[in-house]
Parts: sequence; C-alpha cells; structure tokens
Amino acid sequence: MPYLDGVSERRKASGSRKSKGFLWFIKRYGVGYSMLLPFVLLFFAFVVLPVFIAFGLSFTNYNMFRAPSFVGLQNYRLLLVEDKIFWTAMRNTMIFAGIVGPLGYFCSFFSAWVLNQLKFRNVFALIFYAPSICSGVAISAVWLYFFSSDRYGLINNALITMGFLDEPILWVQDPQYILFVIMVISIWMSMGTGFLVFLAGLQSIDKSLYEAGAIDGISSRWQELKYLTLPQMKPQLIFGAITAVTNSFGVFDIAVSVSGLPSPNYAGHTIVAHLYDYAFIRFQMGYASAIATILFLMTFVLGRVIMAALSEKDGKQGDRHA
Repeated sequence: MPYLDGVSERRKASGSRKSKGFLWFIKRYGVGYSMLLPFVLLFFAFVVLPVFIAFGLSFTNYNMFRAPSFVGLQNYRLLLVEDKIFWTAMRNTMIFAGIVGPLGYFCSFFSAWVLNQLKFRNVFALIFYAPSICSGVAISAVWLYFFSSDRYGLINNALITMGFLDEPILWVQDPQYILFVIMVISIWMSMGTGFLVFLAGLQSIDKSLYEAGAIDGISSRWQELKYLTLPQMKPQLIFGAITAVTNSFGVFDIAVSVSGLPSPNYAGHTIVAHLYDYAFIRFQMGYASAIATILFLMTFVLGRVIMAALSEKDGKQGDRHA
C-alpha cells in the first residue's frame, strides 16, 4: 500500500497548491475584477445576450403576439432572394458607407491635425464636437432649411440669385438628390467622436520626438505627419476607422428625418431603415432579426478586414525598417 499512500499525498499537495494559488489570485486581483464585474454583467445583458437572441429569432416566425415558430432558413431565403427593397437598401447603404465613411474619417483626422497646431484649440474642438452631441433629428431640421425645396431655401435661393437655376431643386423630394443630401449632413455630423480621438492622440505624442526628427532632417509638416505622427497614432487610427465604418452602416435617423420612411422611390432607404420597418411597423421580428444578423456580419467582417489591413501595414513597415 505504499504506492497508494504516495498517490494520496501527491493529490493532497496538488490540491493545497491549487487552493493557495486561488487564494493568491483572489488576494491580488479580486478587487480589480470585482470593480469590473458590474460592467461585464451589464455588457453581457444588454449587448452580448441580445445578439444571440436576435440570431436565434432570425430562424423563427415571430410577430410579438404569438410564440416564435421555427421556420429554418426561410427568412434568409426571402431576404436574399425575393426582397428587392432589401437590395435597394443594401445598395444605398454601400454607396453611403463607401463615401461617408472614408471621407468623414479623413476629414476628422485632417481637422484634428490642423487644429492641434493652433492656439485656442480647445475652443475649436468644442465647436467641431458640438454636432455629434445633438440628435440627428435636430441637426436634420437645421439642414433642411438649407436644402428646402422652395425658392426660400438657402441653397436654392443662392443658386437662383446667381443665375445658375431658373427653378428650385427638389432636394428632399427628388430621388436623384436625396442620398446626396443625407451624405452631406452625415459627413458634417461624423466629425465628432473620431475628431476627439484623433486630437487626443495628437496631443499625447511626445514633443521631443519632433525635435529628434528635426535633427535627423525632417524639415516640413508633411514629413512630420508621414514619418512621425502617423506611426505614433496607429491605435487611434484603427479605432477611428472601425468607428467610421460602423457609424456609416448604421445610418437611420438622418435618412428618415430628411426623406421619410419610406423615402420617395426608396432613394434614401438604408438597411437599418428596412430593419426598423419590419421590426416596429410590421412587427415581423423574425424577419427583422435576419436583417440585423446580416448587418452585424457585414460590419464585423469589414471591421476585421480593416484591423488586419492596418496591422499588416504596420508589420511591413517594421520589416522594412529592420
């Protein structure tokens, strides 16, 4: 029996080490994790769990009045094969995201880079950030005064006064111009959170780095931007790119405030507007969940592509310098 006694002793020793390791972990990290626990619980309850619930409902027929009934892939088949309005919303959203996302991203960074070199930059930062803290409905009401379709709209009045037009343009009634108006308003509103992130990143760069660059031969602002500023701001650039993409795919309130729901000839119809239509007007929650799942997969995959592209660029630059 000596062998069994040795095994039991080793088990006791192993259990003692595990209990001591657990007590050491709790003693060292317990306070930190207890502080983090409320956020984790709320994040799981209001972000993670709804995503899984929506994914499950996308395989059901659910109208909020009766219990969900499983229909398999029928919602996805109807969405991708028979729903022509969804593809119109997809086209509008892709055009919108392809223009507003990159343009708002570069405008935010360029504005932050310019203002960082000026006096009273905090005042200018507040001015640039102010539109993002206002609701899209309120901002759209202001911009509709510019794009009013009668002769008294500021843009129509200016163009008619200068002789470029004889009749006012129906900016928010003509399908030819609706998406353009939504893009203009969205680009102006997008220079908020990203702008602050870029400005904070610029201010966190060590000033001695620019002094060392001047000694090494960097003589212009553009060279500083290329060789010193951008490499030091990779985390902020990645965050700003992902935020710009997700915000551009999630456009809804501005589009609805400008063109209505549905918009004329569905010219301003977006994926989120299509989702809202089926979820809160038609109460077809299963179908709306399928739309939400497609939108989630699109933004998730595109976000991963952006992160991979920027990380790969960083790796190639590091290999080149090595």
